[in-house]
Amino acid sequence: MRILHTMLRVGNLEQSILFYTEILGMSVLRQTDYPDGKFTNTFIGYGDEKEQTVIELTHNWDTDHYDIGNGYGHIALEVDDVYQATEEIRERGGKIIRDAGPMNAGSTIIAFVEDPDGYQIELIGKKD
Repeated sequence: MRILHTMLRVGNLEQSILFYTEILGMSVLRQTDYPDGKFTNTFIGYGDEKEQTVIELTHNWDTDHYDIGNGYGHIALEVDDVYQATEEIRERGGKIIRDAGPMNAGSTIIAFVEDPDGYQIELIGKKD
């Protein structure tokens, strides 16, 4: 078994695709419209779905926003240098909600960024 994808419901598909591709550097892997169901699924990620876990962005055509609730945590991305990644994301217009630094009660360097729908993404420094 392996994890295939995580699905996020998004209110503005174009805005979300721009965030994940232009700010976080992912690629659109595939996109399918389902007119009978009135939704679009877009799969994004850093590599082929056969080898990598990806994110599924689901856009229900009649919904422009969602309440995240109190059960959602975050998606984690490994980066070479959290400080550099944070600055690059900020320069591209990304919203940093926690600057790079050691995690609470630990030494791992982390940061948090927020996507257009309010989903949190944690940046974690690559371990040697």
